[in-house]
Amino acid sequence: MNELDKTDMNMQQKITPHLWFDDNAEEAAKFYTSIFKNSRIIDITHYGESAAEVAGRLKGTLMTVTFEIEGQRFMALNGGPIFKFSPAISFLVSCETQQEVDVLWEKLSEGGEQVQCGWLKDKFGVSWQIVPNILADMIHNRDANKSERVIKAMLQMKKLDIQGLRMAYEEVDRRP
Repeated sequence: MNELDKTDMNMQQKITPHLWFDDNAEEAAKFYTSIFKNSRIIDITHYGESAAEVAGRLKGTLMTVTFEIEGQRFMALNGGPIFKFSPAISFLVSCETQQEVDVLWEKLSEGGEQVQCGWLKDKFGVSWQIVPNILADMIHNRDANKSERVIKAMLQMKKLDIQGLRMAYEEVDRRP
């Protein structure tokens, strides 16, 4: 590890998501950093004697991996099968274009599950929301009819389709 990496490790963000994996934290970190630009693995630690004894893990096996995706730092732990991921926590990814939505949707859902309204579970069970930036503006529009049409269209989609959302948004209100 060079001096730049050591200095970088000391620069902490206030809140770091911490993900508990059974025994594939490094595989997950490599998967995520391969999908997103401006991503990297920062540090890997291994179980020492004391931590291995308490955790029921083998001394020398991977304990944590710290990685960064688009400037957001994460830590992943090989903690065993005690805890599982739930959709109650998800990572929302804001996308500029349909192409970005499409690429992230396909890569993150590979081996996982495509759910509803832009949600998916990746092959590790982590929930993600792949959302075009324009959606928030459409939903928060002062015209409640436009907002309602967009929400109704979104509820019919798995992967969000910007053109379909725009068509719902721009539809002329037909009520008398």
